Amino acid sequence: MTIEVRVPQLPESVADATLVVWHKKPGDAVLRDENLADLETDKVVLEVPAPAAGVLVEIKVAAGTTVLGGVLLAVIDAVATASAVAAPAVAAAGATAHEPKLSPAAKRVVEEEKVDATALAGAGRGGRVTKQAAVKVAAAPAVTAPTATPDVAAAAPLRVGRGEQRVPMTRLRARIASRLVEAQSSQALLTTFNEVDMSALNAARSLYKERFEKTHGVRLGFMSFFVKATVEALRRFPLVNAYIDGTDIVYHDYYDIGVAVSTERGLIVPVLRDADLMSCADVERAIGQYAKKGREGTITMEDLTGGTFSITNGGVFGSLMSTPIVNAPQSAILGMHKVQDRPVVVDGQIVIRPMMYLAVTYDHRLIDGRDAVQFLVTIKDCLEDPARLLLQV
Repeated sequence: MTIEVRVPQLPESVADATLVVWHKKPGDAVLRDENLADLETDKVVLEVPAPAAGVLVEIKVAAGTTVLGGVLLAVIDAVATASAVAAPAVAAAGATAHEPKLSPAAKRVVEEEKVDATALAGAGRGGRVTKQAAVKVAAAPAVTAPTATPDVAAAAPLRVGRGEQRVPMTRLRARIASRLVEAQSSQALLTTFNEVDMSALNAARSLYKERFEKTHGVRLGFMSFFVKATVEALRRFPLVNAYIDGTDIVYHDYYDIGVAVSTERGLIVPVLRDADLMSCADVERAIGQYAKKGREGTITMEDLTGGTFSITNGGVFGSLMSTPIVNAPQSAILGMHKVQDRPVVVDGQIVIRPMMYLAVTYDHRLIDGRDAVQFLVTIKDCLEDPARLLLQV
């Protein structure tokens, strides 16, 4: 009995996908739900699971092809065994070579460094090639013939074989580029800055971090405080939580906070649903899970869909100040930055305090400067006096 393998139904926001790599070749035995191929969309990498156990008898679409939802990709014989089936020719433009199983991170290295995938050995779970293995092969020095020593010692060295390398953008990088340009061209973006004294938060974390981790099984970070402070500020300034749709303003009575996460494939923004109903432990746990899924390439479309406001933290990379770009159609985004000891004046005295610059970029078509500034000051006040978050004052 033959069974068809088709592209999974794609969400409405995703027009098509690119078949990146096949993990099986015709004639290979497959298990039910085993990943046969990877599909890359402009948001996530999707796996194509085998609908039944059997033998992959035919591949209909070659790697690198753009496909739509429901397109026939391959055929499985659910009765045959691998030894009884000879691998037929691939029914696509050009034969599809069998590729080793690559983790998403390893795949990125192979694409960017032009590594010969057939030279990689899978040492990870299920024989999958890890990023470390790909990096090791990419970093191996090329063997070149010895060159003659110049007669003139003072002669400037010459670069031999200068050239350029042109590679196509990944779907995710192309989508990021498109959305950034779209935001810049369709919104009147303006950024306001402030700074927050992190002394109170540092003290709270030092006092409660061990008890917090023991009670909730997750580390207490800064992000949960920033999310809770942001929700409180959005309550007071609902326009910042709204967006423009044509000639209408759409308000939200909920707070879905997108938190930017950097991955091997690029920046993604998973969403904390109903963040106002989440505890600090819920926030820290959800962010940790999203970061793990992002690294493993298992984040889903649902994780990235929606969001009424976003937070990005350039401080983890050492950024002291920046102007983040709004994640359209949202109307504003909060930028966190590096905590740095700086001299400040407190009660007429110069003291050293751990300070962080905050930035809010906003759509000036909708949000006036006064509201944006007061919104950011509310976040600052909540962070410098965390009791405000409990009392909502």
